[in-house]
Amino acid sequence: MTALPRGETPGPSAAGDDTVVADAAAAAPDPSTEDLGGDASGATDPEAEETDGTDTAGAADTADTADGEAAAALSEAEAELAAQRELRERIEKRKAEKDGPIAAGAKLSGPAADLLAAVRAVESGEKPGAAFFDAPAPAPRRVAPAPAPVRPRASEPVRAPQGASAEAVAAVSAVLAEGGAPEVLAGPAAQTLGAQAADVLREDPWQLLAVAGVRPEQADGFARALLGAACGPDDERRTAALVGWLLERAALQGHTALDASAVRAALAERAVTDPEAAVQHAVAEGVVLVFQEGLDEPADEGAEELAESGEQAEDHAGQEPPQVLLGLDRYALAEESLADGLARLVNACEKDADWSERAAAAGSPSAAELIRTVAAGGLVAHTGGEAARAEPAALITAARSLGLQAVGATHSVDGRRRLAEALDDPSTAVTLAGLLSGAEGPGRDEDGAIAVDLLVVLDAPQLDVETAAMVVESLADGTRLVLSGDPGVLGSAGAGRVFADVLAARACPQVVSRTPDPGPIGELVSGIGIGELNQVEAPGKEVVIVPVHDAGEAVHRTVQLVADSVPRAIGVPSADTQVITVGHGGPAGTRALNAALKQRLNAGPGRFGGFDPGDRVVHIPTPGRTVPGAVVSADAEGLHLDCAGTPVVVPQERVESSVRHGWALSAHQAAGMRWPAVVVVLPGDAAQGLSRAWVYTAFSRGERHLSVVHGVDQALPRAVAQSPTQDRTTRLRALLEALPTATV
Repeated sequence: MTALPRGETPGPSAAGDDTVVADAAAAAPDPSTEDLGGDASGATDPEAEETDGTDTAGAADTADTADGEAAAALSEAEAELAAQRELRERIEKRKAEKDGPIAAGAKLSGPAADLLAAVRAVESGEKPGAAFFDAPAPAPRRVAPAPAPVRPRASEPVRAPQGASAEAVAAVSAVLAEGGAPEVLAGPAAQTLGAQAADVLREDPWQLLAVAGVRPEQADGFARALLGAACGPDDERRTAALVGWLLERAALQGHTALDASAVRAALAERAVTDPEAAVQHAVAEGVVLVFQEGLDEPADEGAEELAESGEQAEDHAGQEPPQVLLGLDRYALAEESLADGLARLVNACEKDADWSERAAAAGSPSAAELIRTVAAGGLVAHTGGEAARAEPAALITAARSLGLQAVGATHSVDGRRRLAEALDDPSTAVTLAGLLSGAEGPGRDEDGAIAVDLLVVLDAPQLDVETAAMVVESLADGTRLVLSGDPGVLGSAGAGRVFADVLAARACPQVVSRTPDPGPIGELVSGIGIGELNQVEAPGKEVVIVPVHDAGEAVHRTVQLVADSVPRAIGVPSADTQVITVGHGGPAGTRALNAALKQRLNAGPGRFGGFDPGDRVVHIPTPGRTVPGAVVSADAEGLHLDCAGTPVVVPQERVESSVRHGWALSAHQAAGMRWPAVVVVLPGDAAQGLSRAWVYTAFSRGERHLSVVHGVDQALPRAVAQSPTQDRTTRLRALLEALPTATV
């Protein structure tokens, strides 16, 4: 590890660096090129709301893709909304079926269903018993087809979801004006609350909290203006809306549920005099569901359950009281569906497949172990670093050599590229969003299931609970599923901690890779993973530490590194160097860094909504998905981007909310991607945002070179040494542990 004195950067001579320092003086942020800002009328800044724990599942579209033109017309946002609706309808239908009468044999599938049909046929005299003994062995369910020719990708127009009618927006605007709320909220409110949004807001002004970016203080002011003395802090409409808002806000931080005591404490902080009654009312109104540890289903009488909790505590004074959780129905249904679906895959899979020859031919012991384990199970978890990605690739190749349809799905386009490089057939590497939407992969069979025998999901820590539920719901009985990833990286942008919960519950066999990441960066990251920030030998300047005093110097040195020092000393051009920092705001956040880097690398007036041709950007088609690209042009149709060779058109009305400058990213945005060179910026005010997982993720994004602009002093080794804790409250682990499939 090379530590440079202040004022020096990696390069062959100090004289050259002095020249760079002088040239970089012009790289100070220019207010005229500041990244997209918010509306001054009272709506929150869209980018301010974009936290590392931003809510929602990955893009998915489970609609039938047989009609190519219709599928092409769907935008990713529309596809995801449709997929989520379909998933919820399917879950609710299945839960309703559980409560109804079950016909004999109706719940059987696969060989069990075939056996029942055979017995009934013999009993009825339809077929003789001998007809079932000499039948030939069944053929494999699907044979891997020959690789299809790669089709050039057409331009992807990204359309906004259809909004509310003009009449509804006008009616909402009138109500907002009456209550003193900004008119800019009319469109989002009408879209969120429906055609009767104006009547809803007039009757219950706190429903405004359902609109993204609105805070309780703003909703309270709106309610006072509309209701006058008729409203107060304990108004049941207010308390119910606050409970829902607290859980929605928790979902942005990755929680699928919250402890009831935490909700009550938060309500007390917001002037609710009886938080217990407020929670009971919210449960009774169906705003939230209540769960008690050890119960698989929501409590039948949620409000009574909470009211009787004190009596139960007295009855069990010598025991630890059970934990009571509150959750939104969308995440509760997703977690229950996911747990049931994983159990189905475990139980429905063929357990005695013989893949020993393929395992013996594998390139490493870890790959051989993975192949043998998957042959004997329907669900397998695989853990390892970047070098371990070769093992899922070997598994996919082995399965396809057996005539099975096997596919590997990654979180990002860059991950797909890296997986494709390790496969004999690159077409078997897809993005998870593309697989769910039907834009990539083998498509779906006649029953609507993804037409695969083996699905390997890489970058599994980035899998949020709603996306995971969609994936599992889309797999037929008998399909094998492998969840593969590095457990040391940051979790998903959406709610849930699926991979961590599956590992903690020991719900399936686990294969731990023994393949280490190579080089000085791999050695450094491996130490961070066990809580040690070691000094490593870096003879080729693979790891360089650049100390700084303050945020201003951090920005200056970052621009110098990206624009001159790394290209000159390491040989990696600026276009292949990625800056990663802790947050979006602050004097050395992504906004400030992007403004400075744009001024140095692609200065311009920002005539296309703050962007110019050649700007490095990230496109966010749905919250939680980050797609790097570059601006090509703009016209009446929208902003034209080139995203890894795929043309994308972002309509004008969506540019502000879904496109950001991309020279600098947060670590959550960078997860699942890698670059030849990475510059990690740690200004002094970043200390509070550091954790072992954050450092591990940021430092492991570089393939050939890592520069650390270091201004946090001892906060860095302290963050690495601190043991990771479960930072998200979820129910999936308990649901998995309650299943009979749990494995020790």
